[in-house]
Amino acid sequence: MIGGLAGRDLLSLDDLQPDQLLALLDLARALKSGERVASLRGKVLGLIFLKASTRTRVSFSVAMYQLGGQVLDLSPASTQVGRGEPVRDTARVLSRYVQGLAIRTFAQAELEEYARYADVPVINALTDLEHPCQILADLLTVQECFGGLAGRKLAYIGDGNNVAHSLLLGCAKAGMAIAVAAPDGYLPDPAIVARSQEVAAQTGGSVAVISDPTEAATGADALYTDVWASMGQEEESDERRETFRNYQINADLLERACPEAIVLHCLPAHRDEEITDEVIEGPQSRVWQQAENRLHVQKAVLAALL
Repeated sequence: MIGGLAGRDLLSLDDLQPDQLLALLDLARALKSGERVASLRGKVLGLIFLKASTRTRVSFSVAMYQLGGQVLDLSPASTQVGRGEPVRDTARVLSRYVQGLAIRTFAQAELEEYARYADVPVINALTDLEHPCQILADLLTVQECFGGLAGRKLAYIGDGNNVAHSLLLGCAKAGMAIAVAAPDGYLPDPAIVARSQEVAAQTGGSVAVISDPTEAATGADALYTDVWASMGQEEESDERRETFRNYQINADLLERACPEAIVLHCLPAHRDEEITDEVIEGPQSRVWQQAENRLHVQKAVLAALL
């Protein structure tokens, strides 16, 4: 299928070599066009989601069903996970029942512990550190809109969060230029920035982390944002709303980008906070295409790993 991925975990976009990332996008595009791959009939994907989810839960479930497999929703409320059974015990037991695990949780360390003790592929369905499958869908959307990725510029405006981290790695591996604009105190993890710069130096991409959203947006092919307060940060909402008030994708910022620039948001969106209703509903928005592409990249990931 894709060399070196069968049976592997996908915990971070840094688990993929640049050619593997591009091969996954090629596979996703082929699957979207109707191409068939080997069936996953008889295989079961377990979902362990400790955070709320719409797109990730549904896209993984539909992807698995369309590939011929089955899904088990292992809700913490109805399993021993919610009663404190150690991760190592859960991982070793579930490995004897299912052929893969998609895990959505808070700490990256917990995800890594599942991977350490599971004998089946573990997929990062979102942690506080990274959101790799989301960014595969984002890159597929940019690729569809512009015909390629290398040399294109993406500007991310807002919190230096899990989405920003995976965008840094993903854009670097695709040979793109990425500019992240975030206020002081909300910058992305320096280790991920440094790793992304190292990768970009090898692929012909570039990485910039700045504070000025206008500078980041200038000449961009894609403008991207996320909510100002992610899951688990609700108590900081008021403070963050004040801090990020100048980090909004609106018509004025969009004018700084290339004339044919697209607008992306991983959803759910807080309209008229991080993005105006006018822009998300406007002609340059590709948010719904981006959301659909979650399904196609999830299918590619499952076909490649399982």
